[in-house]
Amino acid sequence: MGGGASPRPDNRVLIPTHGRKPAPPPGKTIQDFAGEAMGTTWSVRLVPPPESDRAVFQSAIEDELARIISLFSHWDPRSELSRLNAAPPGFWAVSEPFWDLLTKAMDLADDTNGAVDPALGALVDLWGFGPPGPRPMNAFGTNPTVPFEDEIVAARARSGWGIVRFNREARAVQQLGGVKLDLSGIAKGHAVDRVSERLTTMGATHHLVEIGGELRGAGVKPDRMPWWVELQQSPGSPSPRTVAGLFDLAVATSGDWIRNFQADGRTWSHTIDGRTGRPVDNGVSSVTVLADTALYADAMATALTVMGPAEGPAYAEAMTIAAAFVVRTDTGLTEILTPAFVAMMSEGA
Repeated sequence: MGGGASPRPDNRVLIPTHGRKPAPPPGKTIQDFAGEAMGTTWSVRLVPPPESDRAVFQSAIEDELARIISLFSHWDPRSELSRLNAAPPGFWAVSEPFWDLLTKAMDLADDTNGAVDPALGALVDLWGFGPPGPRPMNAFGTNPTVPFEDEIVAARARSGWGIVRFNREARAVQQLGGVKLDLSGIAKGHAVDRVSERLTTMGATHHLVEIGGELRGAGVKPDRMPWWVELQQSPGSPSPRTVAGLFDLAVATSGDWIRNFQADGRTWSHTIDGRTGRPVDNGVSSVTVLADTALYADAMATALTVMGPAEGPAYAEAMTIAAAFVVRTDTGLTEILTPAFVAMMSEGA
């Protein structure tokens, strides 16, 4: 995805269906910011309020991202999440912002029957997508190895949202020993939301925030047009170039081509299915979700990928989720659109 895209006659154009009309921006200029955080790049475009200081916005964005890393990074051993993962067995009190996001993640796990799961860190590490690094290479040094069955069984015994226990009065989380929380399935979306909300409180109510390809737009540009972004697509996707107008809307994509490795004659994706202890292998190449918040879009893109090409669209339709699936079939890639996604489609901007 990328900001700055604009519709063409041959585009598929998506516009919000919430019916709200944007207030005019406070000025006629756009300020651009960019940097690196959370192992990826970020960018922000905003319409500053009159007489505002650009440096204040830069500092606020960087401060918000640093705060998210200090809480939820499983790559930084100093983060609150990493310290909880390394703690000995027992109940451990956590900070209020950590508690709030973890309980949201657990609610999403409950809603999706574990298709979003904040406690798969041991499996993520085992499959080479976590802080310990990639899988070891085979004896020939040509391809990574695949975990043995007993390794998967052992990691599954220390994984899964069902084993997470809370002491709500003490705002504490139980560490059974070796259980590793991993909030990366929603942390980027959460970070996008937090930056967006911070900018709004600072008077920059018209902005576009992007972190690692996940975006949230608020308000409109000085020309009263939405923040147009081009949606990510699977390589070889049958979908037309799709542009979405992010007026008070967020978007996230989960794709099997984004992070993977080749071994044993197949591709192993970074999205882990906690029910099997293995990377998903259900034919879903990508899922794109549009929602009010980036956290929900991020979580649902993962959940619908795990659910697969039959259960995923059915769940999305029942929950009125605007989602586009690209699925691998015997005859090639095919696209499945939910009714809520189709309802956003327009012949022109």
